[in-house]
Amino acid sequence: MCSETDRGITDNDMTEPPHTTTGDEADAANEIMTPAMRLLELQSRHRSLDLKIAELHQFPYQNQILMQRLKKEKLRLKDCIERIKDEMIPDLNA
Repeated sequence: MCSETDRGITDNDMTEPPHTTTGDEADAANEIMTPAMRLLELQSRHRSLDLKIAELHQFPYQNQILMQRLKKEKLRLKDCIERIKDEMIPDLNA
């Protein structure tokens, strides 16, 4: 199942130091996300991965492993998006 703690794979995860939160940022981390907010976040991350994959297609032989990881992450996000949409839209056959 897709949880709110799922993280996408990015190039910067390994190269940047962890971010510290202060003030409003700390409060925002404790805010409960509605399914609609979660859906928008996942769709945004999905589009971002799509752009990164398109960039990597320009140089297909340099980063094949990274491209494969990004494609898997994009598929996982797509599955999460579909699950959330299914939860938000009532089943008409019931």
